Parts: sequence; C-alpha cells; structure tokens
Amino acid sequence: MRRPLLILIACLIYLPVTAQPKYDVLLKGGTVIDPKNNINERRDVAIANGQIAAIEKTLDPATAKQVVNVNGLYITPGLVDIHVHVYTGTGMKALTGDQSVSPDGFSFRACTTTMADAGTAGWANFEDFKQRVIDRARTRVYAFVNIVGRGMGGGAIEQNTGEMDSTRAAEIARKYPETVVGFKTAHYAAPDWTAVDRVVEAGRLTNLPVMIDFGLIKPERSHEELFMKKLRPGDIYTHVYRPYDPILDDKGKVRPAWFEAKKRGIIFDVGHGGGSLVLRFAVPAMKQGFAPDSISTDLHTGSMNGGMKDIVNVMSKFLNLGMPLPEVILKSTWNPAKEIRREKHGHLTVGAAADIAVLKLDRGEFGFIDTGKSMMKGTQKLSCEMTLSGGQVMWDLNGRAAEPWEKTAHQTQAIKQQ
Repeated sequence: MRRPLLILIACLIYLPVTAQPKYDVLLKGGTVIDPKNNINERRDVAIANGQIAAIEKTLDPATAKQVVNVNGLYITPGLVDIHVHVYTGTGMKALTGDQSVSPDGFSFRACTTTMADAGTAGWANFEDFKQRVIDRARTRVYAFVNIVGRGMGGGAIEQNTGEMDSTRAAEIARKYPETVVGFKTAHYAAPDWTAVDRVVEAGRLTNLPVMIDFGLIKPERSHEELFMKKLRPGDIYTHVYRPYDPILDDKGKVRPAWFEAKKRGIIFDVGHGGGSLVLRFAVPAMKQGFAPDSISTDLHTGSMNGGMKDIVNVMSKFLNLGMPLPEVILKSTWNPAKEIRREKHGHLTVGAAADIAVLKLDRGEFGFIDTGKSMMKGTQKLSCEMTLSGGQVMWDLNGRAAEPWEKTAHQTQAIKQQ
C-alpha cells in the first residue's frame, strides 16, 4: 500500500505547474511607430503593471491575461498636445473660463494622454487652475504660466503690463516644478517689447522655455528681431501658419528669417486653433521645406467646432500636405515631449508608462477645412481607435478590448438571481 502512495506523491510533485500570465495586456498584430526608438514595423506590445513590458516581433498570447487584436492598425506613443486651453469653471467669458474645455472630455477620445495648457492661467490664478482642473483630471496636464497675472482673461486684462510680472511667474514655477513647463505670452497688441521681454525674463530666472503667441503684428516688433535677438534656443513660437504672420514674402517664398530661426534652435509649433492655420500659408511653406517641429491643437470651444476638430484631424492635414506618417507621429509625441522637457513621455521604451495610441489610417476621399474656411482635399485620414493611459483602456472606439456580450450573458443571469 505504501509503494503506490509514494508513486502518487512523486507524480504530483513533478506535475508541470501552469504558469500565470506575466502580462496584463497584449496588443497584437499592429505596426509600431515609435520615433524615439527608431521602430517602424509590425510588433506586439505587452503591458504589465501600467508600464511597457515588452515590444517584440511576436509574443505568445498565452503570456497575457488579455489579448487585443490590433491587426492593421498603428500602435504609437500616446499623443502629446502642448497647446490646449483647459482652465474651465471660472465664470469668465474668456479663454480663462467659458472658452476652455475639460481635459478629460477631449483628450482620450483623440488618442491624447498628455496635454500642456498654453498660458490660460497666469501667476495670480494658477493655483486655482491647478486645484480646479489639473489635480482632478485623469489626463496628464502640464502648464505654461501666463506672464499676465490673470492669464487669458481677454480684452484689457491681457494688455495690462502692470500684471506682467516675471518674478511672480518664476515663483509659481519654482513652487510647482512638477506641473509648470514654461511661460506664455499671448495677444499683446502694443508696439513695444514689454510682453516678450518679461516672459523671456521669467524663462531666464527658471531656465524654462517660453511659448510666444506674437499678438498683433507691428512694424516696431519685427520677427527678425524676435527670432534672432529676443528668443533663446528651445523657446517656442506657436501659430506658425497664422494669416497675419509675414512667413511668406511677396513672391510666396518663405522668408529667410524663419529658416535662420530654425537653425538657431527656435521651435515652431502649429497651434492650429480657430484662426491660426491657413492653407495658403501652410501649403507653400511645406512645399518649400518649412515644416513645424510639433503638431498641436490650440484646443478650445471655438477651434474644436471649426476646422481644427482634434489633434488627429490636424495630424491628418499634415499627412496630406506631404509629411510622412512616421514624421507626423514624431511631431505629435516625442518632439513635443522634448520641447516641454518631459522626456519620460512620448515613447514606448520598455519600463516607460504604458501611454499608448492605437490609430487607424483610412484611404479614400476626404476634405479638410482651415481656419479661413477654405477646404483641402486629401486621400488619407487618421482616426483614434484606442487610447491607453498607464495601461488602462480610456477610449475604445470599436470595443476591441471588450468581451462580446454573448460571453458575458451568464454574468447578467447571475446578477438577476442575486
């Protein structure tokens, strides 16, 4: 009797133990475009504990708790939009208030996992913005602090040089280094350099970049002087294709100062918005080799309902203007992450947070509207299929990460019985 028992025990000891899946999610069958890591090929992406765990040409589905079929789609880093306006709830009829939008309402559905608010709040109301919006959002929100104390309050508020305080703005940046990525000036209409000089001074005090919306064009404030004397390498000029910037000369050629500024290290950002991407400027500039360094939306209630729509639509415009898809992804992920000095975002490096966009590229006949209500025909259009933030599915257009209802019917029965 003892011998059979011993044999049984020995067999139990040496029975193979079924391995537990080591990945939480496996995105299988997609083409990975990760510009930072020079990846542009079909690969599987595995996620564990909210991080990128593996990127291989093929991974065994048995190693993951959940397998999501993304065959025919593009897997990219979560998009990084460095020009948005999301300071809602102030009660003001301005960008600082009614014209801003909730970040979570317009981020994940557009494959965006990281945003930078572009100066909607200033040094005087930044803490209210942080408490009211930034700290409550599931979207990762950084901020450029406006050099004007009350930020983009419109009208006389934005022209008040008495509120343009470099020292106070720098103090906010030092107090909240995890959130503040730089400083912003916008909409200044006077012919002097006060707004630019004070925002750049705040940047110098903290060694942070500034973003310039150059306001109304004045002969006393030339772009040549702005690019070559006022701004520093790494500073950002947004609204690069807006209608009243003299980017093109009388013969339709890009002015030399713009190319010289690029060589000097000035960053050119799209900042599409409701009035700042006009095709009659963008088309010839792109044909002449003057492309933006980063693609951004200038998201607010006006732009999202106009030609801009969302960042994926803006990316599609540049795709149809001749920018290759890997470059479009670069300028919507890794480049903007570097511009705001948050290099932990914008890539799919193993160990990085699993912030992921799954994009679909359709081919056909499409129309794209600029901010002057002119239309450009195109043959390619991107759309957002899925967004993962920290490994969690935040947007799933076609239920790719969900179980078919037939498989969950027994759960419904169990709930009824309870």
